[in-house]
Amino acid sequence: MIIVLLTHVAATWTMVGLIWFVQIVHYPLFAQVGADQFTAYETTHNRLTTWVVGPPMLIEVVTAFLLVLVKPEQIPASYVWGGVLLVAIIWGSTALLQVPQHEILTRGFAADVHRFLLTSNWIRTIAWTLRGVLALMMLDCLLRPQ
Repeated sequence: MIIVLLTHVAATWTMVGLIWFVQIVHYPLFAQVGADQFTAYETTHNRLTTWVVGPPMLIEVVTAFLLVLVKPEQIPASYVWGGVLLVAIIWGSTALLQVPQHEILTRGFAADVHRFLLTSNWIRTIAWTLRGVLALMMLDCLLRPQ
């Protein structure tokens, strides 16, 4: 079980770091790309980003559900289920809010779409940060001497 939890913590904190980079640096810089290159930039961004975020997101969701199935007794159920709820919020926000904005941006830069992307991405940024804290709390429960 320790391997599952350590893998979960690693995947979650990978995504915490990535989402803060995206929120503070990457997405704001979209406005600096320039209209002539933006469509190609956004299309390439979408393709390459999938390779970076896909594996840790999949590992995170799989290990989150494994923790539900084989929860160590030292870890409160509220931590595990809270983590699953946050995963659902992240995946829901990604599918319903951020992905559609990226699809619109592949047709060209639009300031209002960019603003919505920046604003709505705070949902994922906050949720992943909370997940990171929960993952460390679970690890602390498991490693703390009884």
